[in-house]
Amino acid sequence: MFAYLGHISGMEWLSKQMDHPAWSGIRFYDLIFPLFMFISGAAIPYAIGSGLEKGVPKKKMVVKALRRMLLLVFLGIIYNGGLAGKLSDIRYVSILGQIGVAYFFATLIFLYTSSLRSKVFWLTGILIVVAYAQLFIPVPGFGAGVLTPEGSVNGYIDRLLLPGRLAYGPDGEMTNGKGIYDALGLLCIVSAVAITLMGTIAGYFLRDKEWLPWKKVYLLAAIGAILLIMALIIHPYYPIIKKCWTSTFNLFGGGIGFILMALFYLIIDVQNRKRWSFYFRVISMNSIFVYLFVHFVDVDLLVKYVLGWSAATFGDKVEIIHLIGYLALVWGLLYFMYKKRIFIKV
Repeated sequence: MFAYLGHISGMEWLSKQMDHPAWSGIRFYDLIFPLFMFISGAAIPYAIGSGLEKGVPKKKMVVKALRRMLLLVFLGIIYNGGLAGKLSDIRYVSILGQIGVAYFFATLIFLYTSSLRSKVFWLTGILIVVAYAQLFIPVPGFGAGVLTPEGSVNGYIDRLLLPGRLAYGPDGEMTNGKGIYDALGLLCIVSAVAITLMGTIAGYFLRDKEWLPWKKVYLLAAIGAILLIMALIIHPYYPIIKKCWTSTFNLFGGGIGFILMALFYLIIDVQNRKRWSFYFRVISMNSIFVYLFVHFVDVDLLVKYVLGWSAATFGDKVEIIHLIGYLALVWGLLYFMYKKRIFIKV
């Protein structure tokens, strides 16, 4: 993770952390998506658990999760331009779709397993199955365990079963032409259920009233540290690769998720320091909306229209001013929705 730290300046290293690696390795930017999935999993014991306590039938909650999944898959297709081209050119998989599918299956596992041990069993099983597929199932023309864009079993399954356009080329980067695999492909979706389940387990501990607050902090932090150490030990033999969502990537992302959960639970719930989190709470109340909004609305154009005068005033620092303006404009809209109690959920 810190491979660049020893031989480039701090700002260059930080800049690299704001982009994905071409293939293998991990950077800060890689963690945004899995941490969102981790948090969505952490919400399951609260949303589904409270429903069970109120006597809501399991079938009703399954139907609700299924509808949510289908809506997110549909919105993901729209996000990818599904209405703008031919059916053969549509990219059917998406970030929203992966969240929806993983949440649905994590919900099923939570609903129909009676103990924490059985949930951990499912989590372990998914990690092992994905690792086995990626390391031991032979791909025609490449063999087994070839973790490259062309040789991975992820790409083989996507080319074999996934309709529409595959977004990624042989170099691991997105392409407008015909790709050979998709970083959000079928095996990636299966693998992503694991990190959602990790979040579910974290939420399970947080909601358990028998555990003392400090004990929860220690437990979550310890689990996170163990997962991180496991990922780093295994990495030389089974690399951490986001673009084919290896089990080691789940371990690393889940480890960070558990540690951050422990940290924020300590600050917000145990020490009761909540005011600083208001900025993020406003965003979280309409997270799906803002994800779609900044994609379909040219916020950059609006910012440049409002702050066009800043180029002459701030010179080479104008990009920072525009970035601040971008964040202020988007957050201002979300704050308006928050005050008006407009919460768009799926």
